[in-house]
Formats: sequence, C-alpha cells, structure tokens
Amino acid sequence: MQKTVAILGGGIGGLSACFHLSKSPQVSKVVLLEGGSQYGGWLRSTRRQDGAVFEHGPRGVRPVGAVGKNTLNMVSELGLESEILPVSNNHVASKNRFLYVKGQLHKMPSGLGGVVRTVPPFSRPILQNVLREVLVSKGKEEDESVHSFMSRRLGSELTDIAIDSLCRGVFAGDCKALSMRSCFPPLFNAERARGSILLGMLLGSGGLHVPPSDLAKRSSKESWSQWSLKKGMQMLPEALEEFLKIKKNVELHKHASVKTLNPTGCGWEIKMEDGCIIAVDHVISALPAKSLASVLPPAAQPLSELLQGISPVTVAVVNLEYEGAILPEMGFGHLVPSFEDRGLLGVVYDSVPFPQHNRPGGPTTRLTDCIPQYHLGHWKRLETMRKYISDHNLLLTLAGASFDGVSVNDVIFSGRTAAEALVGRV
Repeated sequence: MQKTVAILGGGIGGLSACFHLSKSPQVSKVVLLEGGSQYGGWLRSTRRQDGAVFEHGPRGVRPVGAVGKNTLNMVSELGLESEILPVSNNHVASKNRFLYVKGQLHKMPSGLGGVVRTVPPFSRPILQNVLREVLVSKGKEEDESVHSFMSRRLGSELTDIAIDSLCRGVFAGDCKALSMRSCFPPLFNAERARGSILLGMLLGSGGLHVPPSDLAKRSSKESWSQWSLKKGMQMLPEALEEFLKIKKNVELHKHASVKTLNPTGCGWEIKMEDGCIIAVDHVISALPAKSLASVLPPAAQPLSELLQGISPVTVAVVNLEYEGAILPEMGFGHLVPSFEDRGLLGVVYDSVPFPQHNRPGGPTTRLTDCIPQYHLGHWKRLETMRKYISDHNLLLTLAGASFDGVSVNDVIFSGRTAAEALVGRV
C-alpha cells in the first residue's frame, strides 16, 4: 500500500528526505512544509551583480567518507557537476590552516617536518603525542566529553589549543561540554574497536559504505579537500527545489508553518497556522528539536521534554572585503581557542580557496539557534527518544541537524536515512 508522507522543514535535511522519497514507488504523495520564504535552511548565499558571493552559513563541503560521497552522488544526479569549485589537497588553502594564539598567527603543523619538530604554539613535537596515543589504555565510559577524551589520548596542551579551537570552529561549542561519542563518532569508535585513534584510522574500525558516482570517484582521484559551487552553496537547495517541482508525487509549500501534530492511530493530522488540516500516513521531522517539541500533542510530553534538552547556539557571520590582495598569510583561515577570545570563533579567508566568489562586501548575518549542541549523553537522549516513538507506535521519523550530525554531509545523509527507513533503499 502506498504511503502519504509529510516532511516538516525545508532545510537541506528535509529536501534530502523529499528527494529520496520522490523516487520511491511506495509513496503516493510527499508534502514538504517549510515555514519560511525559501528552502535550504542555513545554506544561503548573497550574490552581487558584480559576481561576488557571500555565504551566510556553510562555505564549503568535504568530500570524504560515506556521507561525503553521498552528497556528491546527489550533486551528480542534480546535474551540478559543471558548477563544482573543487579545492585540492595540495592547494594553499588546504595546506595552510592557522591558529591565533597569544596575539599571533601560527600555522598548524603539517607534513613530516611539521610533526617531528617543535612548532609554536606547541611546546613539543606533535609526533610525541601521536606515538604516546597508541599506548594509552582504552576508555571505559559509555560517553565522554571531547576535552576529557582528547586530553587522555593526546595530552592537555594539544587539546586546549587545537581541539578546543576545532570544536569552536565546527560546533561553536565548548569541548568540555560536547560529547565525543556524538560529535566525533569515527574517533570514538576507533578507540572502542582498536584501542587507539591512530590504529583505528590505519586499520579501519568499520562504518558505512556508499557506492561512489563518477563525480565522487573524481573527487578521490583529484584529492579534493573541499568543494563549493560557482554561485554559492545555495545552488544546492535551489537545484533540489527545481528537481522536486516537476515530480508529480511531490507538493512543495513555503510559508507553511505547522501549529500542531495530532496522531490519528493510522497516521497524523497536521494543523497549519492558517487553519488548514493535512492528513498523512507518516511524518518525517527535519525541524530543529525545540521546534518539533512545540507542535507535539500534550500526550507526547515525555518526548517533547527530551527534544527540548537539545540546545542550539547562535552565531554571527560577518563578511568583509578589502581592496586588493592584502592577506599577510595565504591559507584556509584561522581558528581561535577559547582562552584567547571567547567571542571570536575564527576567520575564514574565502578568497583563497574560492577566489571565484570575490568582489564587494559586507553585511552581518545573525544565525539564530543555528548549531545544535551535542552535550554529554546526547546518544542516550536519541536512543530514548527513538524508543519512545517506537513503543508508542508514533509514525514519526527524526532527521536533521539536531540529531545525527551538524555538517552539511551529515544532515543530507540523515534525510536519506529517514526516507530509507520508511521505504527501503531508493
């Protein structure tokens, strides 16, 4: 029997779920409900008439791993191969990444020479930390903060400077509060499987497999470190919208805010803010956790309380342009550890990896509640939520950045996973 499915939230996760469901013969209709005026969530680009492109959110995507291949497979299917702007591993933006410590820029150690000798701001060679890591005993906790895990395995100095900065750059969060198991699952699983991060990376610790498209194979052959699109990352949700518009089994709705969700025993009744009611067999929510909590019925209060425990942070993005090439250092950009300046996360030198986006500049963009924080025990919260949904026979699937990864790749893959959990592989 064919299903009708509503997807709440038209960010990249919701679009991904819709993309995969639209290809399934098991689905008679997919209704995508987006409360705002455009699709794509935080994938937004400002394009100037003179060719400048300024990103409001993610500025590029990494092609590595199963989730990276999955995104490139989607890009290929959407016909965007000619719009790709790849950055190779030997590009200066890939090789040169900086830390701002004690008022100075320091290039992160790279290559054999960088790891065997002492390079500021570190007081000893990185190689010593790596070799020591193999000898550290395996942790026994079900979860651990990123700071605790990395201090135990790589030492406090490297953690306080480099790992702290990394967590601020990726999650805009505090490594002492973030969950290692949820934020860096490959490293957590490497220790579990092999007793060491290094051995896990060298020997493998299992994981997903996604058959690569020709584009994904090209990214591997050409050793891409990241990629963007000629007119900015917003091109991806725009291409998905165009793809879905012509699908007969898809309905796309903007300015469509959900007021309440009510289970009917055989599906859901969705009441919209404008008074309309939509009846469907299944709901995939790609909303932020707290937004979903606010529309669930009172009977689902235990689930709502769990969802409300996933807190996001707000980030300000400032795009600046200077006349001429004035960068004193060429590279990807620099990150700032929390002990240096708690208010500044880092600076990306966009003109180095993506000079095609150059020209005039500057508004400030406030990204309110944009990055969910996976605090200690996040995995257990997810497990409890999904068990509640199963035990109460709620025809609901969770997807999006609040749950299984905050990167563009992770969110796109979560949409695919949600779709395939409902209809199988498509």
